[in-house]
Amino acid sequence: MPSSTSSSDMPDTKAEPVFERPVPPIGRSVWLAVLVAIILLSGWEAWVRSQGVAPSYRNSDGLWAEQRRRINHGAGDGWVFTGSSRVLFNMQLGVWERLDKRRPVQLALEGTAPVTVLEGLADDDDFTGKVIVGVAPGLFFSGYEYRRPAIDRYENESPTQWFGQRVSLLLEPWIAFYNFDYALPTMLRRQPLPVRDGVEFDLEVRKLSNMERDRNTRMWDRLEYDGEYRDLARKIWAMNWKPFAELPGPVQERLLESRAKQLDRAVAATEKLQAKGAEVIFVQMPYEGHYATSEIDIAPRELTWDVLLERTGALGLHFKDHEEMQGYRLPEWTHMTASEADRFTEAFYGLVQRELAARGAAGGNS
Repeated sequence: MPSSTSSSDMPDTKAEPVFERPVPPIGRSVWLAVLVAIILLSGWEAWVRSQGVAPSYRNSDGLWAEQRRRINHGAGDGWVFTGSSRVLFNMQLGVWERLDKRRPVQLALEGTAPVTVLEGLADDDDFTGKVIVGVAPGLFFSGYEYRRPAIDRYENESPTQWFGQRVSLLLEPWIAFYNFDYALPTMLRRQPLPVRDGVEFDLEVRKLSNMERDRNTRMWDRLEYDGEYRDLARKIWAMNWKPFAELPGPVQERLLESRAKQLDRAVAATEKLQAKGAEVIFVQMPYEGHYATSEIDIAPRELTWDVLLERTGALGLHFKDHEEMQGYRLPEWTHMTASEADRFTEAFYGLVQRELAARGAAGGNS
Protein backbone atom coordinates (compact mmCIF):
# COMPACT_ATOMS: atom_id res chain seq x y z
CA MET A 1 0.00 0.00 0.00
CA PRO A 2 1.49 3.36 -0.94
CA SER A 3 2.64 5.49 1.96
CA SER A 4 1.38 8.75 0.41
CA THR A 5 -1.05 9.93 -2.18
CA SER A 6 -0.28 12.70 -4.62
CA SER A 7 -2.87 15.05 -6.07
CA SER A 8 -2.31 13.43 -9.46
CA ASP A 9 -3.63 10.18 -8.09
CA MET A 10 -6.96 11.69 -7.11
CA PRO A 11 -9.53 10.98 -9.83
CA ASP A 12 -11.84 13.96 -9.14
CA THR A 13 -9.08 16.62 -9.19
CA LYS A 14 -9.37 19.15 -12.01
CA ALA A 15 -6.63 21.56 -13.12
CA GLU A 16 -7.48 25.20 -12.49
CA PRO A 17 -8.03 27.13 -15.71
CA VAL A 18 -5.29 29.60 -16.65
CA PHE A 19 -6.56 32.79 -18.22
CA GLU A 20 -4.27 34.52 -20.69
CA ARG A 21 -4.90 38.11 -21.66
CA PRO A 22 -4.16 38.69 -25.32
CA VAL A 23 -1.27 41.10 -25.93
CA PRO A 24 -2.49 44.02 -28.01
CA PRO A 25 -0.48 44.92 -31.08
CA ILE A 26 2.08 47.63 -30.18
CA GLY A 27 3.58 48.43 -33.55
CA ARG A 28 1.76 51.75 -33.96
CA SER A 29 2.26 52.68 -30.30
CA VAL A 30 6.01 52.29 -30.60
CA TRP A 31 6.19 54.48 -33.66
CA LEU A 32 3.93 57.06 -32.02
CA ALA A 33 6.18 57.15 -28.94
CA VAL A 34 9.26 57.56 -31.12
CA LEU A 35 7.59 60.39 -33.04
CA VAL A 36 6.60 62.21 -29.85
CA ALA A 37 10.14 61.82 -28.48
CA ILE A 38 11.65 63.22 -31.67
CA ILE A 39 9.28 66.20 -31.62
CA LEU A 40 10.03 66.97 -27.96
CA LEU A 41 13.78 66.59 -28.36
CA SER A 42 13.76 68.69 -31.52
CA GLY A 43 11.86 71.41 -29.69
CA TRP A 44 14.33 71.33 -26.80
CA GLU A 45 17.25 71.47 -29.23
CA ALA A 46 15.70 74.40 -31.09
CA TRP A 47 15.14 76.31 -27.87
CA VAL A 48 18.70 75.69 -26.65
CA ARG A 49 20.17 76.86 -29.95
CA SER A 50 17.97 79.97 -29.80
CA GLN A 51 19.91 80.88 -26.63
CA GLY A 52 23.09 81.07 -28.69
CA VAL A 53 24.33 77.61 -27.72
CA ALA A 54 26.20 75.59 -30.34
CA PRO A 55 27.22 71.95 -29.99
CA SER A 56 30.62 71.43 -28.41
CA TYR A 57 32.47 68.75 -26.52
CA ARG A 58 31.61 68.26 -22.86
CA ASN A 59 34.20 69.13 -20.26
CA SER A 60 33.83 65.68 -18.77
CA ASP A 61 36.01 63.65 -16.45
CA GLY A 62 36.50 61.14 -19.24
CA LEU A 63 37.75 63.74 -21.69
CA TRP A 64 40.32 64.99 -19.16
CA ALA A 65 41.46 61.44 -18.46
CA GLU A 66 41.88 60.84 -22.19
CA GLN A 67 44.14 63.88 -22.52
CA ARG A 68 46.11 62.88 -19.44
CA ARG A 69 46.82 59.52 -21.07
CA ARG A 70 48.44 61.29 -24.02
CA ILE A 71 51.46 61.82 -21.79
CA ASN A 72 51.83 58.06 -21.53
CA HIS A 73 51.54 57.65 -25.28
CA GLY A 74 54.28 59.88 -26.65
CA ALA A 75 53.41 63.43 -25.55
CA GLY A 76 55.36 63.37 -22.30
CA ASP A 77 58.37 65.23 -23.64
CA GLY A 78 56.35 68.21 -24.85
CA TRP A 79 54.37 71.08 -23.33
CA VAL A 80 51.65 70.51 -20.75
CA PHE A 81 49.28 73.17 -19.41
CA THR A 82 47.69 72.79 -16.00
CA GLY A 83 46.05 75.10 -13.51
CA SER A 84 42.46 76.21 -13.18
CA SER A 85 40.05 77.97 -15.53
CA ARG A 86 42.28 80.91 -16.47
CA VAL A 87 44.79 78.57 -18.09
CA LEU A 88 41.91 76.60 -19.63
CA PHE A 89 40.35 79.68 -21.26
CA ASN A 90 43.40 81.78 -22.05
CA MET A 91 45.91 79.30 -23.46
CA GLN A 92 44.99 78.46 -27.06
CA LEU A 93 46.51 75.19 -28.24
CA GLY A 94 46.32 76.03 -31.95
CA VAL A 95 48.25 79.27 -31.53
CA TRP A 96 50.91 77.55 -29.42
CA GLU A 97 51.19 74.73 -31.95
CA ARG A 98 51.65 77.20 -34.81
CA LEU A 99 54.55 78.83 -32.96
CA ASP A 100 56.12 75.75 -31.37
CA LYS A 101 55.31 73.14 -34.09
CA ARG A 102 53.82 70.83 -31.46
CA ARG A 103 50.38 70.80 -29.83
CA PRO A 104 50.39 70.96 -26.00
CA VAL A 105 48.31 68.82 -23.65
CA GLN A 106 45.60 70.80 -21.86
CA LEU A 107 45.11 69.52 -18.30
CA ALA A 108 43.73 72.62 -16.58
CA LEU A 109 40.59 72.03 -14.52
CA GLU A 110 38.19 74.79 -13.54
CA GLY A 111 37.75 75.44 -9.83
CA THR A 112 40.62 73.11 -9.01
CA ALA A 113 44.04 73.69 -7.51
CA PRO A 114 46.61 72.02 -9.83
CA VAL A 115 48.97 70.66 -7.19
CA THR A 116 47.62 67.11 -7.39
CA VAL A 117 48.08 67.15 -11.17
CA LEU A 118 51.61 68.47 -10.69
CA GLU A 119 52.37 65.66 -8.24
CA GLY A 120 51.06 63.14 -10.76
CA LEU A 121 53.40 64.48 -13.43
CA ALA A 122 56.28 64.37 -10.98
CA ASP A 123 55.62 60.68 -10.30
CA ASP A 124 55.11 59.81 -13.97
CA ASP A 125 58.30 58.55 -15.61
CA ASP A 126 56.77 59.31 -19.02
CA PHE A 127 56.76 63.08 -18.37
CA THR A 128 60.05 64.89 -18.96
CA GLY A 129 58.81 67.99 -20.79
CA LYS A 130 57.74 71.49 -19.78
CA VAL A 131 54.69 72.27 -17.67
CA ILE A 132 53.01 75.64 -17.33
CA VAL A 133 51.21 75.82 -14.00
CA GLY A 134 48.49 78.43 -13.55
CA VAL A 135 48.36 80.00 -10.11
CA ALA A 136 45.00 81.57 -9.27
CA PRO A 137 46.07 82.63 -5.76
CA GLY A 138 42.83 82.15 -3.85
CA LEU A 139 42.35 78.71 -5.39
CA PHE A 140 45.91 77.40 -5.73
CA PHE A 141 46.81 77.96 -2.08
CA SER A 142 43.49 76.68 -0.75
CA GLY A 143 43.85 73.17 -2.16
CA TYR A 144 40.21 73.14 -3.28
CA GLU A 145 39.56 70.54 -5.99
CA TYR A 146 36.13 70.91 -7.55
CA ARG A 147 37.13 68.60 -10.42
CA ARG A 148 38.99 65.97 -8.39
CA PRO A 149 36.80 63.19 -9.91
CA ALA A 150 38.51 63.84 -13.26
CA ILE A 151 41.92 63.11 -11.74
CA ASP A 152 40.56 59.98 -10.10
CA ARG A 153 38.98 58.93 -13.42
CA TYR A 154 42.41 58.86 -15.07
CA GLU A 155 43.76 56.60 -12.37
CA ASN A 156 40.75 54.27 -12.04
CA GLU A 157 38.69 54.42 -15.24
CA SER A 158 36.70 51.23 -15.76
CA PRO A 159 36.07 49.61 -19.17
CA THR A 160 32.42 50.62 -18.89
CA GLN A 161 33.36 54.25 -18.28
CA TRP A 162 35.78 54.16 -21.18
CA PHE A 163 33.10 52.78 -23.51
CA GLY A 164 30.53 55.30 -22.29
CA GLN A 165 32.93 58.11 -23.09
CA ARG A 166 33.43 56.80 -26.62
CA VAL A 167 29.65 56.74 -27.18
CA SER A 168 29.26 60.21 -25.74
CA LEU A 169 31.91 61.61 -28.07
CA LEU A 170 29.77 60.52 -31.03
CA LEU A 171 26.89 62.74 -29.85
CA GLU A 172 28.61 65.79 -28.39
CA PRO A 173 29.58 67.61 -31.63
CA TRP A 174 26.01 67.43 -32.96
CA ILE A 175 23.56 68.08 -30.12
CA ALA A 176 23.47 71.47 -28.41
CA PHE A 177 21.27 70.42 -25.48
CA TYR A 178 23.74 67.64 -24.65
CA ASN A 179 25.52 70.12 -22.42
CA PHE A 180 25.84 70.02 -18.66
CA ASP A 181 24.43 73.53 -18.33
CA TYR A 182 21.27 72.77 -20.32
CA ALA A 183 20.38 69.40 -18.81
CA LEU A 184 16.74 69.37 -17.74
CA PRO A 185 17.46 68.76 -14.01
CA THR A 186 19.90 71.69 -14.06
CA MET A 187 17.33 73.95 -15.69
CA LEU A 188 14.66 72.93 -13.18
CA ARG A 189 16.95 73.71 -10.22
CA ARG A 190 17.41 77.23 -11.54
CA GLN A 191 13.75 78.14 -11.69
CA PRO A 192 12.90 81.21 -9.53
CA LEU A 193 10.89 79.31 -6.94
CA PRO A 194 10.25 80.77 -3.46
CA VAL A 195 12.97 79.96 -0.95
CA ARG A 196 12.00 78.91 2.57
CA ASP A 197 13.09 81.11 5.46
CA GLY A 198 16.56 80.22 6.67
CA VAL A 199 17.50 78.39 3.49
CA GLU A 200 20.44 79.83 1.55
CA PHE A 201 20.32 79.63 -2.21
CA ASP A 202 23.63 79.82 -4.08
CA LEU A 203 23.70 80.55 -7.78
CA GLU A 204 25.44 77.90 -9.86
CA VAL A 205 28.15 78.80 -12.33
CA ARG A 206 26.59 79.07 -15.79
CA LYS A 207 27.89 78.09 -19.20
CA LEU A 208 30.98 80.17 -19.98
CA SER A 209 32.82 78.37 -22.77
CA ASN A 210 32.93 75.99 -25.71
CA MET A 211 35.38 73.10 -25.81
CA GLU A 212 37.08 71.26 -28.64
CA ARG A 213 37.98 67.57 -28.90
CA ASP A 214 41.35 67.99 -27.16
CA ARG A 215 39.97 70.36 -24.50
CA ASN A 216 41.04 73.54 -26.24
CA THR A 217 38.59 76.03 -24.76
CA ARG A 218 37.21 79.42 -25.78
CA MET A 219 34.93 81.80 -23.95
CA TRP A 220 31.30 81.67 -25.06
CA ASP A 221 30.68 84.87 -27.00
CA ARG A 222 27.40 85.50 -25.15
CA LEU A 223 29.52 86.96 -22.36
CA GLU A 224 30.68 89.60 -24.82
CA TYR A 225 27.36 90.74 -26.30
CA ASP A 226 24.86 89.97 -23.51
CA GLY A 227 25.39 92.44 -20.68
CA GLU A 228 22.78 90.81 -18.44
CA TYR A 229 24.42 87.41 -18.77
CA ARG A 230 27.84 88.95 -18.14
CA ASP A 231 26.55 90.67 -14.99
CA LEU A 232 25.14 87.36 -13.78
CA ALA A 233 28.57 85.75 -14.15
CA ARG A 234 30.14 88.56 -12.17
CA LYS A 235 27.49 88.25 -9.47
CA ILE A 236 28.23 84.56 -9.12
CA TRP A 237 31.99 85.18 -8.79
CA ALA A 238 31.49 87.74 -6.02
CA MET A 239 28.78 85.77 -4.19
CA ASN A 240 29.33 85.13 -0.47
CA TRP A 241 32.82 86.62 -0.46
CA LYS A 242 34.13 88.10 2.77
CA PRO A 243 37.54 89.67 3.46
CA PHE A 244 39.97 87.39 5.25
CA ALA A 245 39.98 89.62 8.35
CA GLU A 246 36.19 89.22 8.72
CA LEU A 247 36.20 85.43 8.61
CA PRO A 248 35.79 83.47 11.87
CA GLY A 249 39.01 82.56 13.63
CA PRO A 250 38.79 78.80 12.95
CA VAL A 251 38.21 79.49 9.24
CA GLN A 252 41.27 81.74 9.13
CA GLU A 253 43.35 79.03 10.79
CA ARG A 254 42.21 76.40 8.28
CA LEU A 255 43.04 78.68 5.37
CA LEU A 256 46.51 79.38 6.73
CA GLU A 257 47.10 75.66 7.29
CA SER A 258 45.97 74.92 3.73
CA ARG A 259 48.28 77.62 2.38
CA ALA A 260 51.30 76.11 4.12
CA LYS A 261 50.35 72.60 3.05
CA GLN A 262 49.87 73.58 -0.58
CA LEU A 263 53.18 75.39 -0.65
CA ASP A 264 54.99 72.34 0.73
CA ARG A 265 53.29 70.02 -1.77
CA ALA A 266 53.98 72.30 -4.74
CA VAL A 267 57.62 72.73 -3.76
CA ALA A 268 58.14 68.98 -3.34
CA ALA A 269 56.51 68.19 -6.70
CA THR A 270 58.47 70.92 -8.49
CA GLU A 271 61.78 69.71 -7.07
CA LYS A 272 60.98 66.17 -8.18
CA LEU A 273 60.17 67.38 -11.69
CA GLN A 274 63.32 69.46 -11.88
CA ALA A 275 65.40 66.51 -10.70
CA LYS A 276 64.38 64.48 -13.74
CA GLY A 277 65.01 67.36 -16.14
CA ALA A 278 61.48 68.71 -16.55
CA GLU A 279 60.81 72.44 -16.62
CA VAL A 280 58.18 74.04 -14.37
CA ILE A 281 56.87 77.52 -15.15
CA PHE A 282 54.41 79.15 -12.77
CA VAL A 283 52.12 81.84 -14.15
CA GLN A 284 49.58 84.25 -12.73
CA MET A 285 47.10 85.13 -15.47
CA PRO A 286 45.40 88.56 -15.56
CA TYR A 287 42.42 89.30 -13.35
CA GLU A 288 40.51 92.45 -12.42
CA GLY A 289 37.32 93.70 -10.78
CA HIS A 290 36.28 91.63 -7.77
CA TYR A 291 39.35 89.42 -8.13
CA ALA A 292 41.71 92.37 -7.93
CA THR A 293 40.54 92.65 -4.32
CA SER A 294 39.82 89.07 -3.31
CA GLU A 295 42.93 87.35 -4.72
CA ILE A 296 45.47 89.49 -2.90
CA ASP A 297 43.35 89.52 0.26
CA ILE A 298 43.15 85.75 0.63
CA ALA A 299 46.66 85.05 -0.68
CA PRO A 300 49.00 88.08 -0.47
CA ARG A 301 51.75 87.94 -3.06
CA GLU A 302 54.62 88.28 -0.60
CA LEU A 303 53.31 85.36 1.49
CA THR A 304 52.43 82.99 -1.34
CA TRP A 305 53.65 83.66 -4.88
CA ASP A 306 57.02 85.09 -3.85
CA VAL A 307 57.59 82.23 -1.40
CA LEU A 308 56.70 79.62 -4.04
CA LEU A 309 59.24 80.99 -6.50
CA GLU A 310 61.94 81.45 -3.88
CA ARG A 311 61.60 77.90 -2.58
CA THR A 312 61.42 76.21 -5.99
CA GLY A 313 63.77 78.41 -8.01
CA ALA A 314 61.29 77.96 -10.88
CA LEU A 315 60.47 80.56 -13.49
CA GLY A 316 57.45 82.64 -12.48
CA LEU A 317 55.55 85.00 -14.76
CA HIS A 318 53.12 87.38 -13.07
CA PHE A 319 50.90 89.53 -15.26
CA LYS A 320 51.69 92.62 -13.20
CA ASP A 321 55.40 92.23 -14.01
CA HIS A 322 55.25 91.83 -17.80
CA GLU A 323 53.80 94.14 -20.41
CA GLU A 324 53.05 91.20 -22.70
CA MET A 325 50.51 89.94 -20.15
CA GLN A 326 48.61 93.19 -19.74
CA GLY A 327 45.86 95.02 -21.61
CA TYR A 328 43.45 92.16 -22.35
CA ARG A 329 39.67 92.23 -22.11
CA LEU A 330 38.18 90.14 -19.31
CA PRO A 331 34.38 90.45 -19.58
CA GLU A 332 33.64 88.78 -16.25
CA TRP A 333 36.93 89.81 -14.57
CA THR A 334 38.83 86.53 -14.84
CA HIS A 335 38.79 84.98 -18.37
CA MET A 336 39.68 86.34 -21.79
CA THR A 337 37.46 86.49 -24.85
CA ALA A 338 38.27 84.10 -27.69
CA SER A 339 40.10 86.69 -29.79
CA GLU A 340 41.97 88.08 -26.80
CA ALA A 341 43.07 84.57 -25.83
CA ASP A 342 44.64 84.13 -29.28
CA ARG A 343 46.51 87.42 -28.89
CA PHE A 344 47.56 86.59 -25.34
CA THR A 345 48.84 83.11 -26.22
CA GLU A 346 51.05 84.46 -28.98
CA ALA A 347 52.49 87.20 -26.76
CA PHE A 348 52.89 84.81 -23.83
CA TYR A 349 54.72 82.24 -25.95
CA GLY A 350 57.28 84.87 -26.92
CA LEU A 351 57.66 85.90 -23.27
CA VAL A 352 58.21 82.32 -22.14
CA GLN A 353 60.85 81.67 -24.78
CA ARG A 354 62.69 84.88 -23.93
CA GLU A 355 62.66 84.20 -20.20
CA LEU A 356 63.78 80.60 -20.63
CA ALA A 357 66.63 81.72 -22.85
CA ALA A 358 67.65 84.34 -20.31
CA ARG A 359 67.63 81.79 -17.50
CA GLY A 360 69.68 79.39 -19.59
CA ALA A 361 72.24 82.08 -20.32
CA ALA A 362 72.38 82.94 -16.62
CA GLY A 363 72.76 79.31 -15.61
CA GLY A 364 69.34 79.02 -13.93
CA ASN A 365 67.19 75.91 -13.52
CA SER A 366 66.42 74.18 -16.82
